[in-house]
Amino acid sequence: MERASRPDLSGAVWRKSSYSNQEGGNCVEVADGIPGVVPVRDSKRPDGPALVFPAASWTAFVDELTIDRSL
Repeated sequence: MERASRPDLSGAVWRKSSYSNQEGGNCVEVADGIPGVVPVRDSKRPDGPALVFPAASWTAFVDELTIDRSL
């Protein structure tokens, strides 16, 4: 299986999770505007590695988290 090349994230604009607190707790950041993928990183380690997910997979993950569990 061939691995896809990693996108250049040097100009990425990162945004912190809306669930983040002011003390910089356990948070993630995502970068928007990278075609076809969603980069995700630890907000406490902005110079650390980023995970890069296919956009459709990230959407499915977020959708699963937001499903009303009271059904």
